[in-house]
Amino acid sequence: MNKLYLGDCLDVLRNELEFKAESVDLIYIDPPFNSKRNYNVFFDDKDIQTQRMAFEDTWSLHTVGDSLAELDTIHHDKLLDLLNVYQHIAPQVFPYLVMMTLRIVELRKILKPTGSFYLHCDPTASHPLKMILDAIFGKKNFKNEIIWQRINAKGNVQRKFGAVHDVIFYYVKELGKEVWNQPYQPLDSEYVEKFYRHIEKDTGRRYTSSDLTASMSRASKGQIYAWKGKRPPKTRCWVYAKEKMEELEQQGRIIYSEKGYPRFKRYLDENQGEKVPDTWTDINIAFGKESLGYPTQKPKALLERIIQASSNKGDIILDAFCGCGTSIDTAEGLNRQWIGIDIAPFAVSLIKRRLKDTYGKDLSKFEVRGTPTDEASAIKLWEQNPFAFEDWWLTELEVFATTYGKKGADKGIDGVGLYSIPKSKKTIKVAFQVKGGKVQSKDIDALAGVVALGKYDMGVLLTRYKPTTPMLKKATQSGQFEATYGYTYPKLQIMTLEEFFNGKQLNLPKNNITFKSAATVGKGGIQDGLF
Repeated sequence: MNKLYLGDCLDVLRNELEFKAESVDLIYIDPPFNSKRNYNVFFDDKDIQTQRMAFEDTWSLHTVGDSLAELDTIHHDKLLDLLNVYQHIAPQVFPYLVMMTLRIVELRKILKPTGSFYLHCDPTASHPLKMILDAIFGKKNFKNEIIWQRINAKGNVQRKFGAVHDVIFYYVKELGKEVWNQPYQPLDSEYVEKFYRHIEKDTGRRYTSSDLTASMSRASKGQIYAWKGKRPPKTRCWVYAKEKMEELEQQGRIIYSEKGYPRFKRYLDENQGEKVPDTWTDINIAFGKESLGYPTQKPKALLERIIQASSNKGDIILDAFCGCGTSIDTAEGLNRQWIGIDIAPFAVSLIKRRLKDTYGKDLSKFEVRGTPTDEASAIKLWEQNPFAFEDWWLTELEVFATTYGKKGADKGIDGVGLYSIPKSKKTIKVAFQVKGGKVQSKDIDALAGVVALGKYDMGVLLTRYKPTTPMLKKATQSGQFEATYGYTYPKLQIMTLEEFFNGKQLNLPKNNITFKSAATVGKGGIQDGLF
């Protein structure tokens, strides 16, 4: 069942046959926030600073295009009225709401009656999104507005309070039918010291005690009696029937007050913890080994809490804006089935690497759809979108694409790869150039020139067409790069699209360290900071 799709989630949800009505147990989405800025992944060292766009978080009437016309097919008068209001009072957010509305409508269709829906956003558009969600899911199916404090207020905040939180809206398909597994968090240490201050001499277990009387509204015939000569006040009864009280007495779970009234002994180690409220301050942002350098990456602990609370093992989890794949990684580790969709080839490649690094041989089988699977489909992609073709090929080789849609500072360089030499701490840098059209000698000359400048140790030309004989000769004559411990590699290499699909391997060090590896947790593993 596990699948990873490359494409716009709207197209995938509408056109893939597997997305049947009411087929998914839990949906979590972390879409672009309408923040009017582009998010970039940076690849920095002392010699070169390059960047590529991970996704463009800018919406306009121009980018919405034909989506406006589709709203008439929804046949939802309240929703249309609401969007029309925003078109007049907040035209800057209207295109974003149109794009999100179309996708949320499709997502609700595939959610099971027992399913839950979580939308992660920030305050830039949370208030109109909440109204859109009310219109689509129904206000009665709203459960929570969760506040996640992702950072502490730092820096020079000018004339406002520090922005430290995101918002997560939680809705259900049908109220009362939803899956719910109550999450808990550890008790506060001060609370423990205050209320669990008693320590049992024989066992060393901490405990507190609670009243064994209850309101008469809970009384039944078996809860009004004398116990050890004591009766509850006239307006109250015992919590348990006499038979149960005797059982607790034998278990040593009843202690007595100075006046001889029974109290129930509650051990600290039996306390599940405090029920998690709708304000989450105990989960940190992704950092250290968990951080992949991806913009807007969310921590696994956050997704673990959501997935465990609103799904069971074997359930299907869907993330329609899966980015670097935190939700996918978490679902895999918690033994859920999963479906991920993202529009960026870079994201799909990163997720594939992340899953392999994290789970190794324990990784469940999964299928990648929407990416070229043979030479013909790759050529078709180039004909439709040359920049997407470039991005796809580079990410398939786990190479950092320096730009998306335009050339970088080094003319002709489309990607950069970092590799470590065996038995050495030395890292080498490889420049990549992608050509979808006809190639000629000047292309290999340009690549050779960049390598000669010393910023890169080697160069690779990826080409749809076969190189000319002079190009092959120049690549051979460029010689070898001498690495440490006797390792040598060609300074210039050429790979065609046909060779790539036939399984040809570039002569590069095996240890590609271009992207950071995900922290290995394994299935069933829980990140620190969850409970």
